[in-house]
Amino acid sequence: GKKRQQIQQPVTRADQTIQARFQQPQSVQHFFAVSRVQTSQLRFDRRAQRYDLGSLGGRQLPEILQPPAAVPGAGRPAPAAASTLLEVLTWHAAATPDRVHVILLDEDGREQRITYGALQGEATAVGAALRQRGIRPGASVALMLRTERGFFAAFFGVLLAGAVPVPIYPPWRADRLEEYAHRQAGILRNARARLLVTFAEARAMAGLLRRRVPDLQDVVTLEALAGEAADGPAVAAPAGGPALIQYTSGSTGDPKGVLLSHANILANIRAFGQALGIRGDDVGVSWLPLYHDMGLIGTWLGALYHGVPLVLMPPLAFLARPARWLQALGAYRGTVSAAPNFAFDLCVRRVADEEMAGVDLAGWRLALNGSEPVSPESIERFTRRFARWGFRPEAMCPVYGLAESAVAFTVPPPGRGPRVDAISREIFERERRAVPAPAEASALRIVSCGRPLPGHAVRVVDERGREVPERVEGRIELRGPSVTSGYFRNPEATRAVIRDGWLDSGDLGYLADGELFVTGRRKDVIIKAGRNVYPQEVEELAGEVPGIRKGCVAAFGVPDPAIGTERLVVVAESRQRSGPARDRLRGAVTERVAAALGLPPDLVVIAPPGAVLKTSSGKIRRAATRQAYLSGTLGRHPSARMQWVRLAAGDVAARLARGGRAARRLLFAARAGLGLALTLPPLWLLVTLLPAGRAVERAVRTWCRLILGLAGCPPAVTGLERLPAAGPVVLAANHASYLDAVVLLAAVPRPIRFVAKRELLRTPLVGRIIRKVGHLPVERVDVARSAADADRVSAALRTGAWVVFFPEGTFRRAPGLLPFRLGAFKAAVEARCPVLPVAIRGTRQILPADTWLPRPGALEVVIGAPRRPGGPDWRDIVSLRDATRAAIAQALGEEER
Repeated sequence: GKKRQQIQQPVTRADQTIQARFQQPQSVQHFFAVSRVQTSQLRFDRRAQRYDLGSLGGRQLPEILQPPAAVPGAGRPAPAAASTLLEVLTWHAAATPDRVHVILLDEDGREQRITYGALQGEATAVGAALRQRGIRPGASVALMLRTERGFFAAFFGVLLAGAVPVPIYPPWRADRLEEYAHRQAGILRNARARLLVTFAEARAMAGLLRRRVPDLQDVVTLEALAGEAADGPAVAAPAGGPALIQYTSGSTGDPKGVLLSHANILANIRAFGQALGIRGDDVGVSWLPLYHDMGLIGTWLGALYHGVPLVLMPPLAFLARPARWLQALGAYRGTVSAAPNFAFDLCVRRVADEEMAGVDLAGWRLALNGSEPVSPESIERFTRRFARWGFRPEAMCPVYGLAESAVAFTVPPPGRGPRVDAISREIFERERRAVPAPAEASALRIVSCGRPLPGHAVRVVDERGREVPERVEGRIELRGPSVTSGYFRNPEATRAVIRDGWLDSGDLGYLADGELFVTGRRKDVIIKAGRNVYPQEVEELAGEVPGIRKGCVAAFGVPDPAIGTERLVVVAESRQRSGPARDRLRGAVTERVAAALGLPPDLVVIAPPGAVLKTSSGKIRRAATRQAYLSGTLGRHPSARMQWVRLAAGDVAARLARGGRAARRLLFAARAGLGLALTLPPLWLLVTLLPAGRAVERAVRTWCRLILGLAGCPPAVTGLERLPAAGPVVLAANHASYLDAVVLLAAVPRPIRFVAKRELLRTPLVGRIIRKVGHLPVERVDVARSAADADRVSAALRTGAWVVFFPEGTFRRAPGLLPFRLGAFKAAVEARCPVLPVAIRGTRQILPADTWLPRPGALEVVIGAPRRPGGPDWRDIVSLRDATRAAIAQALGEEER
């Protein structure tokens, strides 16, 4: 109106000030578009016909974000040769150390700018501090942190220490403390986290978690780590090694740890960037939490790889005032930003026109909508609402992905806009066929999530695993370099979802014209009156009823034995408390759902806020809400004080239990120590006096059985019937502890000779036993001596000896098989003798690396079926090695995942 004309009048003194500041705007209007200053913050001087900058109270005007400088190597993916995330950071820090990587905004809009060089320096310090604290390569380190500067340094610091980061979400709801403690303790136990890094305000909760997690050695704050300046080399990370354990949201069950390698993550980031056409002049804007895959990988690590500056604000800043997201997109000229579907609806409902003054969304070219079912109605509402501020329909980009594929899996062509498929509701719900019916008023509308990323594949299969034709609903299965190798320490769950190289996503959908249409989670589908009812549509309909909290509705089925089908239950949150008002809401929800679906809900529960349970990322936990409904605990939450009291009581119990475990550990150690004190002197005497050969071997074997028996952990042995009656044998065993040799000597009822490192000859008793029994020391450095040692091993096999190899060559505290060396299998091929895989369980628990204080535990030895060597070709040796390793890994199972 009139004021807009006044703003656009010829340049005033205030205009000149702004032009001098930005060197490009042509009017005061541009100032509002590129800054976070609202018109309400400035006083308009009607007499001078201009805005008075003095009304800012002397605050410095925010600077706009200039287009990113050209990166060396332009014209190719930034660090194209990088095979790990560490190499990506090193590449950027070396090429452009002073370039801004992240602009971190607080709730008041104040900035912290983090450059590539600063991030590498801070991460290096954290990595050195972690190594100084005893964090070993392969160990898990949990990060319970907010969106704050220290998160970035902590994440890369863990990687620089050779450890594996495990992001978990911090406590943020006072009415869910007990549930939070239970879920996070389960995650930490599964991850076997050695250290928990957190912030000062969360130390109390972190301390409670520590007593519930046996492997958790300490809790440390970011400030404490930063104060532990230390030096030391970084640990090199292999491309196929673990980069991250990302726990699923747990929307349909307990969270599972998705093990992602550096190769998985980089493959996803590269393919995602290629499919979306990420450019050097893009600017990312995000409020997504960093503990969630969409915020961590899809946003931050993706921006890091592509060299795209990222503007990041805390999730709570967005939830408290959603306009902040859109204002940041306008102020920083954001071009790429992702969010779950609910965020777009939240903006429609809660962003006021006044908050959009001066905001320009025309530069937003990729509005990625994913992480939860995409609603066509939500897309249309958001597009209509914000079109006047420049938002373009073709910018909306529905995508599909899951933690098991790093983050993204299918995307539509950028700039096309959403494709919505209108299909016959009745045919689809009864026959699972997606028949187009755009003219039907009751048509079911499904949004396309696009095609698979380059190098990836998707298929839809029936319950028998057979591919179905296009436009037939079935299980969505995925394959590609982004897909995880499995769940961390959960082989049963891994076997349930990965078959023949394909990952079962747990989702239902169909393909049409090569594009994926996701219809829902398989576990959530409600079968009623012979129809498949999809809860997200019921929830969307109920959420449109005035008085119902949108996004706070859960629909699920409960068995009804009387009619042999499921009853449709809708739990909808509302702030209404009076009985008549709730009755009206029940009727309105029933009428709304019945009119749209032709099927009324059997029961509508109007519940107080907080009754519908959600994951940390905001997804509806339908199974948990259903369980709360069935158990009668829906909406019942004890006070925060009472939850703290119960948690404290549990903490006392955990301390007592830990004390009991410590006492048992000390008793076990004392028992083992007493046994050593009583039996070692006689063994030393026998080894010294007996003649070399069989007599010493029998004495040592007897001592091994005796000491394990005295300690209370004699090994249980299975597979003895697989031992050959005669002839040479190579026994290939996993190596987890110094105790392994003792266990094998006690378990194998035949004379065996170990291939041992030559350094052991310098150990007084062990060196004497090696010489007198005739074990086979080998040189690991001197090439000439190493060749001679190998010849002695071959000669021993030719005489019919049973030779034990530890193909890993060494061991570490962290669980998991190391790569196998080829020496044992080359010797077996040359001697034409079988290889017996031997799996040793329990030694790492009783006597782990870097300690001589034993702990109670059980021992087991599993002898596998003999593997016969093929030909003398190099490929036969490798094949024999791989088959042996696979057999040992299978026998070890979860323990050595």
